Amino acid sequence: MPAKLRTRRELNCGQYVLPLGERTLVMGILNVTPDSFSDGGRFVNVEAALAQARAMVEAGADLIDIGGESTRPGSEPVDEAMELDRVLPVIRILSQELSVPLSIDTYKASVAERAILEGAHIINDVWGAKRDQRMAEVAARLDVPIILMHNREDTDYHDFFPNYIKDLRESVQIAMQAGVKQERIILDPGIGFVRTVEQNLETMRRLDDLVGLGYPVLLATSRKRMIGHVLDLPVDERVEGTAATVALGAAKGCHMVRVHDVKEMKRVTKMMDAMIKGGI
Repeated sequence: MPAKLRTRRELNCGQYVLPLGERTLVMGILNVTPDSFSDGGRFVNVEAALAQARAMVEAGADLIDIGGESTRPGSEPVDEAMELDRVLPVIRILSQELSVPLSIDTYKASVAERAILEGAHIINDVWGAKRDQRMAEVAARLDVPIILMHNREDTDYHDFFPNYIKDLRESVQIAMQAGVKQERIILDPGIGFVRTVEQNLETMRRLDDLVGLGYPVLLATSRKRMIGHVLDLPVDERVEGTAATVALGAAKGCHMVRVHDVKEMKRVTKMMDAMIKGGI
């Protein structure tokens, strides 16, 4: 078994500690938005959000990712006040009712800071600390883990994969220069963002190169367009395609997967971990 799949460490998240490398962790997606591509409008009130979060934890989610602004192509941006109105009530109740870490899915530093102060434990930034210059400073000052997703404004790659890795290294540099500790950094390949389908597939094939950078990797492929394109299926019929990407991610050494279908993907990761890492 490759050494990278044997490496074990811990991610400290406030009162919680997540074991990295011991098994593939499952992050459950909780969108409290009216327009997310897969589950928009389903969990916009606190009661529905709490019920869904509880169901995901019971199904095996190791952490819950809460988002108040859709990042799907063509979605309408929301201002800080509206985003806070959506996420803070949910974070408050989940931090009291659940016993797993919470991440806040936002690219706004002010939203991230308020969310952490209200009970979230991890920042998940789809712009890799490049959109809001204060994001890395907030993560450093509050001493919380930050997920840096690959993203960029320009879709014209001169040489795709080297440019892609360079972009991710830039996000890491921004975070570390702001004072984020190296052990607090997690990378997200950014599947489905600013890439063609073939570039997304190449990224999947080369996930081990990303793992080889030495940072924990979160793979977020759940129900995405790449799967729909390959299988020619709508969003609500992409569970099997998602399972294939999750299995490949586990085989390539990814530490976490971000998914809608927690029960099914927990089974996939458990089986993959048993085959790859041993133990049941």
